[in-house]
Amino acid sequence: MSEQIKPYFIGVSGGSASGKTFFLQHLINKYPKEKLTLISQDNYYKPHEEQKRDANGEINFDHPDSVNLDSLVKDLQRLTKGETIVLKEYTFGNGNKEAKEIAYAPAPIMLIEGLFVFYKKEIAEQLDLKIFVEADEHIKLSRRIKRDYEERGYGLTEVLKMYENHVIPMYKQYVAPYKEQCDLIIPNNLHMERAMRVICDHVDRVLGG
Repeated sequence: MSEQIKPYFIGVSGGSASGKTFFLQHLINKYPKEKLTLISQDNYYKPHEEQKRDANGEINFDHPDSVNLDSLVKDLQRLTKGETIVLKEYTFGNGNKEAKEIAYAPAPIMLIEGLFVFYKKEIAEQLDLKIFVEADEHIKLSRRIKRDYEERGYGLTEVLKMYENHVIPMYKQYVAPYKEQCDLIIPNNLHMERAMRVICDHVDRVLGG
């Protein structure tokens, strides 16, 4: 029986709508799934009935307590041991989208994406490479408005309210402080082609290609 080789964990974080999904999609499209797999923190959000509410009675999805980070820690440990994990897709309350079950088998490269993957010490300690994607505030807001309207069915007033009350203060407290601890910081105001080439070259070396 061959010895189980630990996956190479790449953590990717950054502010909401900074461009993490675009960056990750590029990597996913470049490599076959048996070589590279993405696990998103989004699929670890707690059910609505378990969410804490702020002083205004609103759920703060940008607070670490909204996510079951302990389960993510355990799943990374299981992947390290060669086990397959099964998650239920989180739909952000979008009633038009049916939640699917998603199975993740260990791959040589595992991308771990989310706001709090550096904040949670037990996750950060398992990461072999840390990447922070950033963008200017007005660009992130514009992207967030477009995404939340098209994908999650939120209106403009609701998006702006969440951005001011939750997104910005939580980013400053739980995400931004870990930027300087990262191995790579990728600015994504206009493009990130050069950064993509650097990351792909690194992934190729890890894969032995």
